[in-house]
Amino acid sequence: MMNQFFYTPPIVFALFLGLFTLMYLGVSKYSAKGTDHPEKYLPYSSGQSLPAGEYIFSYKTFFRIGLLFVVLHVSALIISTFSSNRASLLFGVVYLIGMFISAFALAEHRSN
Repeated sequence: MMNQFFYTPPIVFALFLGLFTLMYLGVSKYSAKGTDHPEKYLPYSSGQSLPAGEYIFSYKTFFRIGLLFVVLHVSALIISTFSSNRASLLFGVVYLIGMFISAFALAEHRSN
């Protein structure tokens, strides 16, 4: 009974969290310290240096596009798990309609 207690997810999570915290503190003690790169705090633009005056996405736009991809990918995973009986197909069609409405609302261009 006591052995099963140590295999419960919260206890295993706490043990691994403690282990990785100790590892992090041990490694950071011996890691090299350096100065920050001068471009560290510039906005990220796909690894490219954008010329001055170019449009840079805001975080609001970035998160809307990210949420659009999450909706599309999770919807594809959920639809792929449906069986081929009539009730599941009907529910799948309704689900896809809702997904398309969500995707359209996220992809719609809004001026900031």
